[in-house]
Amino acid sequence: MSTRKAPTAPQQVRSQAREQARKHLRNQVRIGGGLWRGRKLDFPAVAGLRPTPDRVRETLFNWLAPVTPGCRCLDLYAGSGALGFEAASRGAAEVVLVERDAHVAKSLRDNQQRLEATQIQIVQADALQFLKGTPRPFDVVLIDPPFGQGLLEAALAAFAQGGWLAPSAWIYLEAERALTSEALSALLPEGFELYRSKVAGQVGYHLARRL
Repeated sequence: MSTRKAPTAPQQVRSQAREQARKHLRNQVRIGGGLWRGRKLDFPAVAGLRPTPDRVRETLFNWLAPVTPGCRCLDLYAGSGALGFEAASRGAAEVVLVERDAHVAKSLRDNQQRLEATQIQIVQADALQFLKGTPRPFDVVLIDPPFGQGLLEAALAAFAQGGWLAPSAWIYLEAERALTSEALSALLPEGFELYRSKVAGQVGYHLARRL
């Protein structure tokens, strides 16, 4: 019967170092285009924090390419900041990132300072509470909330109250694949329609525009 030797102290140190390196890689996302193309954003390991995949972001910002430069953008459930920082990198004039978790918000501020991103504003607040404040119009709104909590529906209902969406606004929506385009269309503020819809794995991603 063979026996397996216990790992030596140096082996344990190397194993721990590799595990830490893997964790670090899992907690980074790369900006795909624009001024900061290739730069990495760090974000903490927080339950439910789910950065938009690279391929999905690339498709989204191809859709938004004509309107992103110079726009005012709201990233409502900012999380890793992948969407909001991508918008700023691709020329958005102002980007407001709203994030409830203090640890995640600090990470966003650290990334902002490292990139010297003066066009980005970090707001630590609950997204729905933020929408109860004084509205100001945005050209692009990015809504990618944690799934299965009714947050997407609540945010769209808040936007329907008016004031947050510019006359030519676009709304990006990320949701569970089970939420069909037809069901999502019924949730949109009055005067909006789905312009693009795609699925990647278990995620559906959609872009809405004014009629």
